[in-house]
Amino acid sequence: MKRDTSISWQHRNPNTLDLNGLQVAIVGGTGGIGRSFAQDLARQGANVTVVGQTFKDQSIRNIRFMTADLSSMAEAKRVAAELPAETLDLVIMTTGIMAGPKRQVIAEGVERDLAISYLSRYVILKAIAHRLGVARAEPRMKPRVFVMGFPGSGQKANVEDLNSERGYGRMKAHMNTVAGNEALVLDAARRYPQIDVFGLNPGFVKTGIRENLFGTNRLLLSIIEGLTSFMTVKPEVYSERMVPLLVSPDLEGRSGAMFNNKAQAILPSPAIANVSMTGSIIAATETLLGKI
Repeated sequence: MKRDTSISWQHRNPNTLDLNGLQVAIVGGTGGIGRSFAQDLARQGANVTVVGQTFKDQSIRNIRFMTADLSSMAEAKRVAAELPAETLDLVIMTTGIMAGPKRQVIAEGVERDLAISYLSRYVILKAIAHRLGVARAEPRMKPRVFVMGFPGSGQKANVEDLNSERGYGRMKAHMNTVAGNEALVLDAARRYPQIDVFGLNPGFVKTGIRENLFGTNRLLLSIIEGLTSFMTVKPEVYSERMVPLLVSPDLEGRSGAMFNNKAQAILPSPAIANVSMTGSIIAATETLLGKI
């Protein structure tokens, strides 16, 4: 991933931020990175709505919970309808898994990784984009949406087989998800000028996202996690680095920008940054959703 030197911003200590009254929704905020974001933002005064399956932070008074199974597109539509989008300042999408050794599909016939890690986000953002922040009394900035993925890594989507129906490989399937999320950011930046949309590449973070990678082979997963542990950072460390970026005034009007796990701007993948390829991925996404 190459740095984008055209974007600079001033890092601040997250403990000095005044986020009182900031309205935030975190889709996938019940564990890992999403949970750390929710905790850090709430401690600094933000009101956080967490969307997920198992809530663990009942003791933090300014975090509310919305239960949802984001492997379901019907549930994603319900979440979009019930989120208080009109009053939100930030939406952070962190929910995700990795494809397993065998193709898994949700009840609606979509490959499971694609559904959870990309399509649910697409469905939610498309439904709320025009409502975001329109009823805020004193907006601090344009409404912002942050999409977690691996932008800038050069991955490509197979737009002819986005749902991995013709041939399945776990990494090929996951790359469809990776490319889809990058295309989502770039397309949304063009499509919704009234909001700012950004991509986040956390690199290797110590979370449960890889638990599905080897199916039921927990030993192999344990070995891989051990071998890569020197490359991973804790979710709390990543959140501490990134929270100041989420609210930085330096991002105003920089929609489409992407950032690595040190909060440094990175360049998008050349193949996906191409307007034609972005459009092809979005068109394939709409075609797939039209079959559900």
